[in-house]
Parts: sequence; C-alpha cells; structure tokens
Amino acid sequence: SGASKWNPIEHRAFSEIQKNWAGRPLTDYETVLNYISTTRTKTGLRVDAHLVQLNYPTGVKVSDKEMKDLSLRPHDTQPNRNY
Repeated sequence: SGASKWNPIEHRAFSEIQKNWAGRPLTDYETVLNYISTTRTKTGLRVDAHLVQLNYPTGVKVSDKEMKDLSLRPHDTQPNRNY
C-alpha cells in the first residue's frame, strides 16, 4: 500500500488515494500529485501533496557522538516498536 506499517492515518489516506487513481497510469510527478491532491472522502478527508525537489546526499556518515547526542527515548506503551 505504500503506507508505513503502524500508522493508521497513512493507511486511511493511501487506501483513498489508490481508489482515486485506480487503473490509471502514473506517468509523471504532476499526474501523481494531481491524483493525490484531488482525493476526497464523504467523511471529509482531504489530502494535500507537494513535490520537494531537493538533492539529498547519500553516504553521509553519522558519528557515534552524533548518535549519542540525539534525544531518543523508548515510547512507554510499545518501546520495541520505535524506529
């Protein structure tokens, strides 16, 4: 579905987006954004989308110190599900 496994909002949005573009070829970014942005449901769900055209560098190394300095803590309810 393209949605992350534990996010019910994404599941709700992606199922409606897929219904909106079902059976149509996704030939370019403009087409994809149009189908996403025109997705609506009877219950009021509206989806907004925009294309970010930035260059993201690959192969960036994060040092052990940078990782240690991150403010990360396990969630109280399901600590083993954090990612």
